[in-house]
Amino acid sequence: MTSDDRLIVALDVPNAIAGMELVAQLGDSVGFYKIGLGMLTGGGMGLAMELMDEHDKRIFMDLKLFDIGATVEAAVRGLSQFNLDFLTVHGDPHVVRAARNGAANSRTKILAVTILTSLDRGDLDASLMRDGAVPDLVVDRAARALEAGADGVIASPQEAAAIRALPEAEGRLIVTPGVRPAGTASDDQKRVATPAEALRAGADHVVIGRPIWQAADPRAAARMVVEEMSQTAPSNA
Repeated sequence: MTSDDRLIVALDVPNAIAGMELVAQLGDSVGFYKIGLGMLTGGGMGLAMELMDEHDKRIFMDLKLFDIGATVEAAVRGLSQFNLDFLTVHGDPHVVRAARNGAANSRTKILAVTILTSLDRGDLDASLMRDGAVPDLVVDRAARALEAGADGVIASPQEAAAIRALPEAEGRLIVTPGVRPAGTASDDQKRVATPAEALRAGADHVVIGRPIWQAADPRAAARMVVEEMSQTAPSNA
C-alpha cells in the first residue's frame, strides 16, 4: 500500500533521533509529517530538512506563531526559505497578514489556528474569550483568517463542514487535528472524529499522532488509517 498525503503523522516524540526511528518504522506507509514546538528544541528543524532532502517527505511545521506583525513576518520569511509545505500561525487577522507577507514568493502555505482542539467552552471562559458556542467561534475565526489571506485553517473535525461551506473557504485547505481512529483513546483532545468522518466533513488532511506512534505496530496502524481514508474521495479544495 502506498502512502496517502491526506494523512499527516505528528512526530510528537522527544527528539530527532526518536523521530527518525519512527519514520523508519513507518517507511513508505506515510509521506507527510508534522513537527511541532515540542520537537523544536530536540532537533526539529534538522529533522525536517533531512526528511525533505533525503527521504522525499512533506513537512508541516506546527509552530502556531503569534507576535506583533513585524516579528511574525520576519519569522515566517526565515522559515519559508526551507520550502516547508505548511506552517501554522494563530488566526488573528494581523498575524495572518504578516505571515502571508513573510511567505511571499515561497511554496510554504500558511495555515491559521482557529481554536485549539484541546479546548472547550470552559477553557475559553477561563481565558476571558467572548461568549458563544465553540463551533460558532471557530467558524467566525476561520472566516476572518481566510479573508486575511490564510491558505487554510486548522480546526477540529466537528467544525470542518461549517468551514467548508464558507464562501471564503473555496479552494482553501482544512487540516484537522483531534482525529482518532475508531476504538482509540481521545487523550487530551475534546472535539474528535474518525479519519473518514473528518474527510467526509470537508477536511483535506487529518493529523494523527499517538494512535499511530504509540501503537504496538505503528506501520500497521498507519496502514489501517490509509485504508479507511481510501474509502473517502478527496475534497475539491
